[in-house]
Amino acid sequence: MASFVVEPGLPVYLSLTESEWSEKIARSRELLSPCRLCGRRCRAKRLEGHIGVCETKDKAVVSSVGPHFGEEPPLVGRRGSGTIFISGCNLKCCFCQNYEIAHLNLGREVSEQELAQLMLRVQSMGCHNLNIVTPTHVVPNIVSALRLAMEQGLRIPIVYNTGGYDSLETLEVLDGIVDIYMPDMKYGESGPAAQFSNAPDYPEVNFAAVKEMHRQVGDLVTTKDGIAVRGLLVRHLVLPEGMAGTEKVMRFIAEEISKDTYVNIMAQYRPYYKAVGHPVIGRRITFAEYQQAVDIARQAGLTRV
Repeated sequence: MASFVVEPGLPVYLSLTESEWSEKIARSRELLSPCRLCGRRCRAKRLEGHIGVCETKDKAVVSSVGPHFGEEPPLVGRRGSGTIFISGCNLKCCFCQNYEIAHLNLGREVSEQELAQLMLRVQSMGCHNLNIVTPTHVVPNIVSALRLAMEQGLRIPIVYNTGGYDSLETLEVLDGIVDIYMPDMKYGESGPAAQFSNAPDYPEVNFAAVKEMHRQVGDLVTTKDGIAVRGLLVRHLVLPEGMAGTEKVMRFIAEEISKDTYVNIMAQYRPYYKAVGHPVIGRRITFAEYQQAVDIARQAGLTRV
């Protein structure tokens, strides 16, 4: 795979040539139909109007756009992370807190030209970065829109904010485009992944994807003001009864990625959507469960928890 040279202070996508952009756009369209963009590889012929688990055809659906101040501090800074929330999802976890967007697909379908204008809008708002949330199933739209936005002056880092169920072919397209990867690492075991996200191979797909993300961008790098400019930032949501498989996830990060990986262990789990009333995950986590997850990460040798 290619190794892209990044000029200090500049997003990596600015170094792409016209031919490289054209190749990436063409390759992403190939992956779209029959679809192999995510770990499901459902092969839906989306260019012919068919849909897979994500329930999205060939255009992105956008739910909301604007500065977000609830993200990780290196992304938020003083001016916020410029989020574009994409509707639909390739995972559709039963406990999703954004189920209106992910499951019910609330939002507005946009052309690639319109998506490019939304990207430029968050830059004009002064946001530190362009944070595309749940992007996997619309990567072709994102890549095409980014090229258009760059030609019109986009100059802020790209955050790929994903559920972590991305195919390696998709990540190869994104090599040289994405500055900051922010994947979830939801499960360390196939059982809970199957039960709550209908994705028994999630750990296998996710671990391979995160390893490739780190190969591309390395550990998280920030400015002297603490603002992220490049690298990997991992999210791990603690679930009740140890269902997230924290020990396996943290051990993998420490042994296979880097002990300097920036890891956000999240305590905000609440039962939403189909998790309400569930016998195992139908409750909030306890402080002891959260503390145990943090202790596991530290015992694994992770230094940026």
